[in-house]
Amino acid sequence: MNVREDVREYYGKVLSATQDLKTSACCTADALPGWMKPLAANVHDEVMSRYYGCGIVAPQLLEGCRILDLGCGSGRDCYVLAQMVGEQGEVIGVDMTQEQLDVASRHIDYHREQFGYAKANTRFLNGYIEALTELDIEPGSLDVIISNCVLNLSPDKASVLRQAFELLKPGGEMYFSDVYADRRVPDSVRDDPVLYGECLGGALYWNDFLTMARQAGFNDPRLVESRPLEAQSETIEAKIEGINFYSATYRLFKIDGLEPACEDYGQAVMYKGTIPHHANAFLLDNHHLIETGRMFPVCGNTYRMLHETRFADHFEFHGNWERHYGIFPGCGTSCPFEEASGRGEQISGSCC
Repeated sequence: MNVREDVREYYGKVLSATQDLKTSACCTADALPGWMKPLAANVHDEVMSRYYGCGIVAPQLLEGCRILDLGCGSGRDCYVLAQMVGEQGEVIGVDMTQEQLDVASRHIDYHREQFGYAKANTRFLNGYIEALTELDIEPGSLDVIISNCVLNLSPDKASVLRQAFELLKPGGEMYFSDVYADRRVPDSVRDDPVLYGECLGGALYWNDFLTMARQAGFNDPRLVESRPLEAQSETIEAKIEGINFYSATYRLFKIDGLEPACEDYGQAVMYKGTIPHHANAFLLDNHHLIETGRMFPVCGNTYRMLHETRFADHFEFHGNWERHYGIFPGCGTSCPFEEASGRGEQISGSCC
């Protein structure tokens, strides 16, 4: 199986519109939050009709940011984000399928006029997401990298993550949706061109993804949201052999020295409610919905994800690093040593 050629064929020639897909991997415009729907309504109909994403890849606070979209396709997300970054920001799309890039590129001027910009703030590059450092993008120059259901299509996912890390600024973020499996996908699924094109054959086992992200430098990956996927045909259902697939959104921060576990330093943050469209609460991930004006205890990693990124001005920070209290309560990891009810009082018995 030639992964690149099969994927290029599937998205360039086999699929002609969103409705041609055979699974529920793609989200429609109806899945967008209300404030984002007017932005999507400004996107050209041809661009929207060739949308094959699997989630919403629009993190908070993008005004003025420089963004790279991995596997941009026809440019739907690029043109939504172009409105969010504003005329002073920039959105770059990269894709290897020329038919998709042709759709995106021929509507650049249409969207510049639609947004009322004096100059276009989008551009599109033909290239491979496994070879990002070969593109006309300076290392350490990007604020955010997004991707919408594309990483699973790559034959070298580890390379994508490593090079994305290199292109991000310190404190930058990779925010992306993709398809994951609850187990390692067998060769019979991986080598099926239709299943691969439908984002199932190349899906990573979720635990392998976490390991791969950490090895690339993205310590402490954060899951934002997820949903189960459904095969929309009996043929697909029979082929996937009982594997459960999920569409999930993760955010990865480029912050040196994040710890492998949630360590408690007695710190807390308070959200000011000042990020546009998020007045009542800030969602960092599926375990951190931080309500406005409420003191919110956090681990050291969460403290740094807010303090050393573009979100810093929108929070008050309390505490320091002078005293360590062990693993943060409720993080899913606890002290492995058995204790009696009193702290430090050992249960009698032999050593195992």
